[in-house]
Formats: sequence, C-alpha cells, structure tokens
Amino acid sequence: MELSLTQDKPLAAVFRQIGGGGFPPVVEAFERGKTIFFPGDPAERVYFLLKGAVKLSRVYEAGEEITVALLRENSVFGVLSLITGQRSDRFYHAVAFTPVELLSAPIEQVEQALKSNPELSMLMLRGLSSRILQTEMMIETLAHRDMGSRLVSFLLILCRDFGIPTTEGIRIDLKLSHQAIAEAIGSTRVTITRLLGDLRDQEMISIHKKKITVHNPVVLSQQFT
Repeated sequence: MELSLTQDKPLAAVFRQIGGGGFPPVVEAFERGKTIFFPGDPAERVYFLLKGAVKLSRVYEAGEEITVALLRENSVFGVLSLITGQRSDRFYHAVAFTPVELLSAPIEQVEQALKSNPELSMLMLRGLSSRILQTEMMIETLAHRDMGSRLVSFLLILCRDFGIPTTEGIRIDLKLSHQAIAEAIGSTRVTITRLLGDLRDQEMISIHKKKITVHNPVVLSQQFT
C-alpha cells in the first residue's frame, strides 16, 4: 500500500495504514505508571503515541532508574532495531507517564513502509533527532547535585516540549503529580512538594489542577543557573 504524507494526512493517519487492511495497527491504552515494555523484551512492535506522555528510562544493575526522555503526542518509539538493522531486544524501560493511548504495528511492516516512503523516513528521523536533544538535556538535568536546580532544569525541559503559551506564562500541558516528578528526576515526593512550594511562594510558578505554569522561563533559568 502506498502511504502518502500531506498536511491533511498527519503521521498518525499514515501510521494507521501501515500493514494495509489485513493487519491494521493495534490501539492500546495504559494507565499512568503501567509498563509498556521492559528492557530485554523482544523488539517486535513499533509504537506511535496518540495521547499522553511516555517515559523512557534506563535501569542499572544497582537498581537505579534514570529517565532519558519524556515523549509527547505524535512521537514514534521502539524503533532501535530499525536503526541498528539488527533484531535487538528492548534497551529502555517504557512507562506511561500519564494515561496514554498508543498505536502499535509489527516492526517488519514499519520497516517496509519506511523503505517505500522516504518522506515518512525523514519525518521519523526528525522526531528521533528531537528526542536525542531531549535526552542530552535530561542528562544535564540529572548531573545537578542540587535537587532545586534539577527540578528547575526539568521544568524548563517540560516547557520546551509540552509548553503552551498563555497570558500567565508557559503552561505545561501535563497533569503532573509530585510523585511522578520525583520519579523522573530521582528525588522524593516530600522534597518535590517542598521545592514546588518554594517556587510558588516566589511567584515563579503556579499550579492549577496538577498543571504547572512557569510565569517566566527565562527569569527562572537565570535565577537558578
């Protein structure tokens, strides 16, 4: 089947066509905190994120889990085997950071679609490039020993990738629990609650229905650099 990309047919619509009518992509829903795949699982399917956010992390022998990326809607993930050209097992731990809805298709079908549609390949490459940049930023974030600086750095990443401009500043379009933030940056819920309270007292942020608004990201960045 020929897959075409136009302004009227976004990547989600094209992804739904992969494999043709005989083997359509599977739609799956995951509650927050549920695992989509573990490290070491067979890399059999490619995922397209329809709704919500997905956390990718690496788990090390000591049991420490490091967040390397937070994926937003319209992201494709689970494609490492396509890049390496080898049928490797999963490298990351993929978890629903919020309630999510996914499309997934067998990796062989996605590979065939990429070979027949260079435009689709370029679109996925752009998405992967953005994710590499975010991973580098997450590494810089986790390098901060001071947890306050680590939190601010994380909020700025969220502003970049999930931010919506409003009259009050940049609203992070995710419902974020204190526990979810703590897990993402290697902290504790108690610490995150205290630090967010400090930022709110300084009128750096406001929180409404678990959505954080950063009033001035530039000022926040300068103050905690």
